Amino acid sequence: MATGVIMPRQGQSVESCIITKWNVKKGDSVKEGDVLFEYETDKAAFEEEAKVNGTVLEILAEEGDDVPCLDTVCVIGNEGDDISEFLSASSGIEEEAEVKNEAGEAKEEVVIVSTKKGDEEKVSPRAKMMAEEKNLDLSKAVPTGPDGRIIERDVLTLAKNGFKIVKGEDNKEVCDAVDVNVANNAEIAEYEDIKHSNVRKVIAKSMHASLTNMAQLTFNRSFDATEMMSYRKTLKKSSEAMGLVNITINDIIMYAVSRTLLQHKSFNAHYDDEKLRVFNNVNLGMAVDTPRGLLVPTIFNANKMSLNEISIRAKELGSMAGEGKISPDLLTGASFTVSNLGSFGIESFTPIVNPPQTGILGVCGLTDKVKVVEGNIVPYKSMNLSFTCDHRAVDGADAARLLKDLCENLENFSALLAK
Repeated sequence: MATGVIMPRQGQSVESCIITKWNVKKGDSVKEGDVLFEYETDKAAFEEEAKVNGTVLEILAEEGDDVPCLDTVCVIGNEGDDISEFLSASSGIEEEAEVKNEAGEAKEEVVIVSTKKGDEEKVSPRAKMMAEEKNLDLSKAVPTGPDGRIIERDVLTLAKNGFKIVKGEDNKEVCDAVDVNVANNAEIAEYEDIKHSNVRKVIAKSMHASLTNMAQLTFNRSFDATEMMSYRKTLKKSSEAMGLVNITINDIIMYAVSRTLLQHKSFNAHYDDEKLRVFNNVNLGMAVDTPRGLLVPTIFNANKMSLNEISIRAKELGSMAGEGKISPDLLTGASFTVSNLGSFGIESFTPIVNPPQTGILGVCGLTDKVKVVEGNIVPYKSMNLSFTCDHRAVDGADAARLLKDLCENLENFSALLAK
């Protein structure tokens, strides 16, 4: 009996996912656990494994398709199995697309072009257009798309290593082995177009909306990090004996933020034009730099966690985000965000509030300063904090008070732990 493979739902907020790569093709034999295809949401990437043994009888979606969650993308079974129910469902989708196309929406179709005598290849319109622009011989392209289809990346490969069509003496097109990198050196060296990833599109949209719709104001203040650094040094010496993880400076700051926000609830909130939604617990967003772009996982109920528990959870979320395997449900719901650029030596910056939150804390690097203590000049380690708030939701004095209390809590971190 044939089995349909559906597009999984990765998180309650996800409606569709994009297929980025097929690892199998029609007719391939697969075993349970084999990776069938790779797909991504707007912020994370995943692999879908086969749940049954059998043969890939049909592939119903192509690389680059944005597939609604729970829709069938391929069928696995035994040769001769009836798959008409899956094909009819797919046909219904295609008919709907055709109706939309007649109403004026463009529809991309696979086109057949003759690349040389007696040889016809299936080529996507984008690949065909790119090949014509670069005057490339598509017969030399190696198809990597579904069912032997030549797609855009195959033409890009051809542009680097392939053949160019040139004119002979009789003005007929002939194929010469031409080093395209040399022939089109001026064009290729001038620039390279890199398509925006889905993550970058989401970041761009969110950040633009943030600056467009909010009245943002940034405050900067430094604090004496002597006690904080001394406490962390003590932890490092005794962490193994006490069964603690490697607690970082960022963990300590997030702990302090989770406690300080409870006394400044307007910043532990979401703002809209009608109301301010104030949260009773701190759901702390943690900005993470990943190969896919900026992601912000959420440490839910951080105010109820110990310092060690916050550190453990931060490492778990950071690892999942870095690998691109994090659930979208863990990338939403934050009531406040911490963004740390201290490891890059940044001394001050303007973090952008992630709507509908009302504030974000930017953590900067350590610097050496001096102060006068009882008439003596004393060197010390200082850290700067950059705090941006939404001035529609709160006043500047409120933000200044929050930043003052946070700095005092960090300067007296042992006392904060005792509360």
